[in-house]
Amino acid sequence: MRVELHSHTHYSRDCLTHFKQVVSRCRKLGIDKIAITDHNTAESALAFAKLEPDLIIIGEEIMTTEGEILAFFMHETIPAKLTPVETIRRLRDQGAFVSVSHPFDRLRKGAWTKEQLDGIIEHVDAIEIFNSRCIWNSDNQKAADYARAHQVMGTVGSDAHTPIELGRATLLLEPFTDAASFAESLKTAQQDVKLSSAWIHWTSTIAKWQRKYLKRPYPLPNGNQL
Repeated sequence: MRVELHSHTHYSRDCLTHFKQVVSRCRKLGIDKIAITDHNTAESALAFAKLEPDLIIIGEEIMTTEGEILAFFMHETIPAKLTPVETIRRLRDQGAFVSVSHPFDRLRKGAWTKEQLDGIIEHVDAIEIFNSRCIWNSDNQKAADYARAHQVMGTVGSDAHTPIELGRATLLLEPFTDAASFAESLKTAQQDVKLSSAWIHWTSTIAKWQRKYLKRPYPLPNGNQL
């Protein structure tokens, strides 16, 4: 199975991608599973999983008081700005798989220092060892080296905020159905990864500007607007 583990939709305020675009792109690229990991909400993934249950992994990218946590196979939103320990505890209560987003990306607000990561590494299942939006691949390599040194598994992801980014970092995995079988499959995963161009970050800036200055609403599955 080709699996994309880090993607955003218009539920994230720095993204304008609609769910139909995600599905269309996945069909075109042969992506069998995709984790929807919007910023500080699992509501998008929960809603979209009802529409495409075989495609969607319910996830969330959560900003803690120290850095961002990436979670899969959850059942409800974890709020932002909790401590990493509390965030992980709440995820464990849901039976989620816990990873860490782009831990050493020097330009990312949600990155981690080595000391911060040392404090939680025993409590997570994996760390993201390749993120296509890292401008310097040496930051990805630092994460991969850290994972190897601490004998922790690695995830990869495109961190897509636009449809064109989807599929830039995927894993080839044996079939799985839940967090436990996903963790087992991850042990023999094969990577298919490439970096995105640095200019792609401007798309997130433009999305924020449109939300702030043009007041563009975005329809949600429940009939409300974002």
